[in-house]
Amino acid sequence: MKSKKQSIGKFASAYGKFRLFVLEQRYLPRWAVVVIDLSICLLSFILAFLILKDTPIKFYNVLSLTEKALVLVSLHLLCFLLFRTYSGIIRHSTFTDVYRLALATGSVILIAIVGNIIYQIITGDRIFLTTGLLLYAFFSLTLLIAFRITVKEIYRFLRAAASTNFKKRVVILGIDDQTISLTQAMLMDTTSEFRPVAFLSSKEKRKNFKIIDLPVLYSEGPLDNTLQKINAQFEIDGILIVSDLFTVPEKNSIAESCFNLGLDVYNLAMPEQWKKSSDMQIRIAPLQIEDLLERNKIEIDTKLIAEDLYGKTILVTGGAGSIGSELVRQMAVWHPKKLIVLDCAESALHEIDVYLKKNYPDLSYQCYLADVTQRGRMEGIFAKFNFDLIYHAAAYKHVPMIEKHPREGIRNNIMGTRILAELACQYGCQRFVMISTDKAVNPSNVMGATKRAAEMYVQALQRKPGVITKFITTRFGNVLGSNGSVIPFFKKQIADGGPVTVTHKDIIRYFMTIQEACQLVLQAGTMGKGGEIFVFDMGKPVRILDMAERMIKLSGLQPYVDIPIEITGLREGEKLYEELLNNGECTLPTYHPKIMVSGVVEYEYEPVCQALAELDIMINQVGKKKHIIKKLKMLVPEFISQNSIYMDLD
Repeated sequence: MKSKKQSIGKFASAYGKFRLFVLEQRYLPRWAVVVIDLSICLLSFILAFLILKDTPIKFYNVLSLTEKALVLVSLHLLCFLLFRTYSGIIRHSTFTDVYRLALATGSVILIAIVGNIIYQIITGDRIFLTTGLLLYAFFSLTLLIAFRITVKEIYRFLRAAASTNFKKRVVILGIDDQTISLTQAMLMDTTSEFRPVAFLSSKEKRKNFKIIDLPVLYSEGPLDNTLQKINAQFEIDGILIVSDLFTVPEKNSIAESCFNLGLDVYNLAMPEQWKKSSDMQIRIAPLQIEDLLERNKIEIDTKLIAEDLYGKTILVTGGAGSIGSELVRQMAVWHPKKLIVLDCAESALHEIDVYLKKNYPDLSYQCYLADVTQRGRMEGIFAKFNFDLIYHAAAYKHVPMIEKHPREGIRNNIMGTRILAELACQYGCQRFVMISTDKAVNPSNVMGATKRAAEMYVQALQRKPGVITKFITTRFGNVLGSNGSVIPFFKKQIADGGPVTVTHKDIIRYFMTIQEACQLVLQAGTMGKGGEIFVFDMGKPVRILDMAERMIKLSGLQPYVDIPIEITGLREGEKLYEELLNNGECTLPTYHPKIMVSGVVEYEYEPVCQALAELDIMINQVGKKKHIIKKLKMLVPEFISQNSIYMDLD
């Protein structure tokens, strides 16, 4: 018994070494491929001779057997060189390689037959038997193809065997045409890091049922119990779902069940979303927190937006920022007459410039490194281009930073907006769309107050006699993945091993993807008559602590065990929840279900303009910040500071 085990062990060891040796080999040199192919041709000649040797057919004796073999093999060498049959890589042989072999072999037989006929006309005798030539062609072509198929399959088998131990064992959730085709693709792709071991369905149970040789398992009762049994039987690493086949609540339920058992959840896009077969590996990824936030898909009227942007010269300020750059990307699709991207961040502006140059080489655009607070610079740009549309996304947005540096927040967010708005009127722009924020609603911090003051100014300017520019404000909450937003921040903290910091256990926020927000901005731009504030439906608010816990679980870790969560206290100017409407505002629906128009409080132009002029003087003089904030609070009476040194001014 011991001897038998030792023999098995030696065999396994030898097999492992052989497999490693094969996989580590580089491609065969071309001369080696030619030598192997010629050896196969010689073998084919011998086989043809052995078969005909014992038949009544008589051989022609013009040439000896050795000379005949030499002639045919030499002809094959000539045709191999002519059709470059050696240029392909054996382990990656394709139909093209087979086609070249067939051409080479066919040419050899054709040359031999023609030579036979010519020799017979001249001497009355023949060199080769026609039957022998046909047998030689059959054997040589068959063996040449068989050699390539054998090498290809052995390499594929050894590669698959070598990687099986490192693949993640997953159960495919659901049985339909999509999941079956996806599973087949994964099984055929030896480079995939996933190995499907079973299907899981909640439909009526059928015993001993298999699809593409994988067992079909059935969910009975709670998913947690089913997964526990499956894990015990198959030792799985996780569940793979086709994201488009499940609603957000269903994905949340699946994720929670997997979290409880320490299993991963993987997400796979539908096949029609792949641009090429190699996307299979790219599109399988761990489920992200964005996939678990309950937001219905946003539909926009692309035809209306395309007509709105067509033939227009457009300015996007803050065009290198999170929102501005996404607006630029979406606008570029519709090829406006001219697109001007303006930002004061050099590196980020360079990135969007490279992106546009690569992806939209025919787009007429220019990138300007400029500051919206520099009136002279702005006036030069407005004078150069006859702008039809302006999308104003340039702003300082980080609450704690602006709380500490209110002068810069006022200069950029208020005075920069005033400069651009005045120039828009002066040069007769058709429309000015300002990107605002939910932090402008009953603001509790300087940043929100500056955005509210900017809103007030463009609304007041709209009422000024002689103004033809339509001023439109769009207001929405946090965008997922934007610079400095909470999700990238949490991801970095988790990657660093924690702790994950949350300012308050009850703090909630609204979230929307950057793509969705910009789509709605463009859609709202087509609606405005002038002076409106458009408010976006942000869906359900999310408790930030719940998000932090869920993100830690999605990383395969346990909150409070592997990654601590610390409650740090509200930051300066931060409030527990954001609002989308000010006191005295109400909303009316529009034709788009995700966009509402706010019934705003109207402001007279002269008082607002006078207040901004006084603020402009104050921020450019030496003085206490509290004096500036007091003036800002007079302009924006709903500005009530929270967790701030300015609370005593209220």
